[in-house]
Amino acid sequence: MRKLITLLILCALTLEHAAAARIKDIARIQGSRQNQLIGYGVVVGLAGTGDSNPNVTLQSVANFLNRFGLTVSISDIKANNAAIVMVTADLPPYLRQGARIDVNVASVADSKNLQGGVLLQTPLVAADGQVYAVAQGALVLGGFGGGTGGAGGASIQKNHPTVAQISGGALVEREVPSDVVTQVSTIDISLSEPDFTTASRMADSLNHHFTTIAMAVDSGTVRVHVPPDFLDPSKQVNFISQLENVETEPDTTTKVVVNERTGTIVANSRIRVSSVAVAHGNLTISIVSSEQVSQPSPFSNTGTTATTTSTTTGVKEEKSSLVVLQDLPTVDRVAAALNALGATPRDMISIFEALKQAGALQADLVIR
Repeated sequence: MRKLITLLILCALTLEHAAAARIKDIARIQGSRQNQLIGYGVVVGLAGTGDSNPNVTLQSVANFLNRFGLTVSISDIKANNAAIVMVTADLPPYLRQGARIDVNVASVADSKNLQGGVLLQTPLVAADGQVYAVAQGALVLGGFGGGTGGAGGASIQKNHPTVAQISGGALVEREVPSDVVTQVSTIDISLSEPDFTTASRMADSLNHHFTTIAMAVDSGTVRVHVPPDFLDPSKQVNFISQLENVETEPDTTTKVVVNERTGTIVANSRIRVSSVAVAHGNLTISIVSSEQVSQPSPFSNTGTTATTTSTTTGVKEEKSSLVVLQDLPTVDRVAAALNALGATPRDMISIFEALKQAGALQADLVIR
């Protein structure tokens, strides 16, 4: 319980005393975005842990062999040492031909382990269907698997041996066009978390630094007019660098985020609870069945031994008092008040949900 209260208070103190952030940390220049790539490939060299000969795997291996002029029937192939996989990667902006990017590899069929495998040359395409990179190389796993045969069936597994990575495993073959540096009139800045207050503050910070060049277009965009001294395209990289390092104070919406699966609660410093009375208790009902043996008295010639079932029902309700929560302006006072109820983290989740339904919680409640 103390850990939860400490987490809530630390979140509050961190947000209350948060320093101004650089624009590059909370926004990006429009036109400089990553692109998702995906490809379908084959991993070979597996020690009998590959796919169990599904037709799609056999056909994929046969297609690879056909590239080298070998015509092989799928009936002649055993795919225990091969597995079909999906390969994904993110292509950062401004990368040129020959640059390398990391790729993720995941098994598609029923391969048990990709340990020791090698990915064959796999084209990676973007949403437009064009090939932007080609992946190939030895797989690196963050886990392992093992087992023994026989009736025991003992096995051990750590993490997911059907997912792997290849660091620098793809070569960029096509560049993503970008006109950010060639724009000579305006540059648009997109906020990572759209907010009207943050956009207005960002425009004010830029105008204070460069003297009236920026305006907030909407909650997610700030438009910057390039000063005359930076109209030359050769100087715009320096100008964008100065833009990114201007500091501004981002605003945050009031939220309480709860994860019911893990019992985690995270709240920022702006939450407020109106005056409300809260009582929370647990009711436990236990039903226990036990078998009893009934038998005749010693040296008796009559009667038989019999087994009877006895059921005991118990009800236990924890005592809980009605606690009045006054207007609480800070998250640490809210946490302390809820702590007075003796609530566990999962109890607090229920309390926050009830406070929201009662209209007493002045914050967005996000349930994961």
